[in-house]
Amino acid sequence: MRHFIGIDIGGTSIKYGLVNEDLTVEKDGSCKTPDAGQRILETICECVERLLTEAADIEAVCVSSAGIIDSENGVVQEANPALIPGYTGTRIGNRILKQFGLPCHVENDVNCAGMAEYAAGAAKGSSSMLMLTIGTGIGGAFIWDGKLWKGYGNSACEVGRMELGTGSFEELAATSALVLNTAKRLGKVPEEISGKWIFEQAQAGNEVCIQEIDRMCDALALGIANLCYVLNPEIVVLGGGISAQREWLLPRLKKGLERYLIPSILEQTRLEFAAFGNYAGMMGACSAAMQKQKSALGGETDEKSIVCSVR
Repeated sequence: MRHFIGIDIGGTSIKYGLVNEDLTVEKDGSCKTPDAGQRILETICECVERLLTEAADIEAVCVSSAGIIDSENGVVQEANPALIPGYTGTRIGNRILKQFGLPCHVENDVNCAGMAEYAAGAAKGSSSMLMLTIGTGIGGAFIWDGKLWKGYGNSACEVGRMELGTGSFEELAATSALVLNTAKRLGKVPEEISGKWIFEQAQAGNEVCIQEIDRMCDALALGIANLCYVLNPEIVVLGGGISAQREWLLPRLKKGLERYLIPSILEQTRLEFAAFGNYAGMMGACSAAMQKQKSALGGETDEKSIVCSVR
């Protein structure tokens, strides 16, 4: 059976796994994302080396990465320096090919997650989908009629930088913003707490944590509403680590969307949470690579036939 190495680079962690042609993750692991671009490239190579010993038939390395990605050349076209300093211009594809002799497919992480969710996850069977991942920053992907919309210069749906009046979308609604605001009000250092901790404290009745979650959800709803007015998707899928808090988020987001969306659009727009969670980026990267291979060999692609699982 053919195998692929999947790597998902986020602002906080790098996830990696050995993925077979049935899109089953056979081995996986994660490590902290280094604080500079060159060290990220070295870490990617370390992950590849680790997984090369697990199978003899690895065909390619498939990378899902934060930032604007030139997927044709495997280059990080632009990355937010506040989140990953020195990452812009990193030539991932060339380095993997030169060091390991393996082809390397690189795509934006949210695009990857969106392709996985559209093909076999929360948006399966939909006509159009807006994917948002909420984490250190906020990323977006839009798929319409089975096609990923990348824009003229690969920068479509860089929604985190969208201005909402008092700040950008990710400055107001990302998990990192939730942590910063909560830490400030509680007199803590941001590194002492996490999004998970904040939700746990909210469940225990901490009013500051509850208020900050409410504030984040209102900003998130405003951003989603603005995007729905422009793109009019059938479904909005939320991913990233925060998607594990569905029970807390869903009623608050619905309340916010009722405030910001006109009824005719609100009634036609579904809100769902990602089905594949932390594996979505890795799955999407590998499935995209398989589709490229199939297309290059003259075969027909069928993005809706993908089935993903974890062993």
